[in-house]
Amino acid sequence: MTQKVAVLGTGKIGEALLSGMLRAGWAPENLLVTTRRPERAAELRERYGVETVTNPDAAKRADTLILACKPQDMGKLLDELAPHVTTDRLIISAAAGITTTFIEDRLADGTPVIRVMPNTPVLVDEGMSVISAGSHATPAALTHAEEIFGAVGKTLHVPESQQDACTALSGSGPAYFFYLVEAMTDAGILLGLPRDKAHDLIVQAAIGAAVMLRDSGEHPVKLRENVTSPAGTTINAIRELENHGVRAALLSALEAARDRSRELAAG
Repeated sequence: MTQKVAVLGTGKIGEALLSGMLRAGWAPENLLVTTRRPERAAELRERYGVETVTNPDAAKRADTLILACKPQDMGKLLDELAPHVTTDRLIISAAAGITTTFIEDRLADGTPVIRVMPNTPVLVDEGMSVISAGSHATPAALTHAEEIFGAVGKTLHVPESQQDACTALSGSGPAYFFYLVEAMTDAGILLGLPRDKAHDLIVQAAIGAAVMLRDSGEHPVKLRENVTSPAGTTINAIRELENHGVRAALLSALEAARDRSRELAAG
């Protein structure tokens, strides 16, 4: 935590990492941030007491650079950083679909690069960040990345070949749950409940179900069966979900997300 870390592109995810590192014990003087807009820089300085710098200045001064930009902006950012990044720097990319090879090819030969796919629950310290090492990343570099992203949730190491699948499942995963809650809220209204009550019922059901999945050690099929009485309400609802192909739709949706991640990687 005495190393200097720079977050480049401090949007929602970047700010979540920044605030998480501060809560985990990083000193503000060891954190640098970059932003596109001066008013955003002023906001971050006031809120967190960190120094805001330019991207080249961050590359010159920080030991670890976290690239939290949009995938389509990565090439331009790397062109800006390349003259200033030496091989003793650690580069961590949090951009969907961008491979470690893409980054390594644009920086000095031997620069350690790590690819991380976080998801939006990092905003509430309940994120899942999937970590993959590039060609030159050491075990110590992986441990350092785990320390950073572990400040805002859990981490998981996978081979980079699995990153696109993890992006589809975990990176985009919260959006599927929000979509489901939205649909179930509408169903509650259709059944005669006020929107606020339908929302509260579903959100608490989602939280309770997630905790049971995490803490019980039971397979989701077993937990579902515990709620599914013979000829009861739940089995009738499950039948309709199966009749409408919800399971098949989910499989197709995640395949589409994985394929888009591959497209982003291909430029």
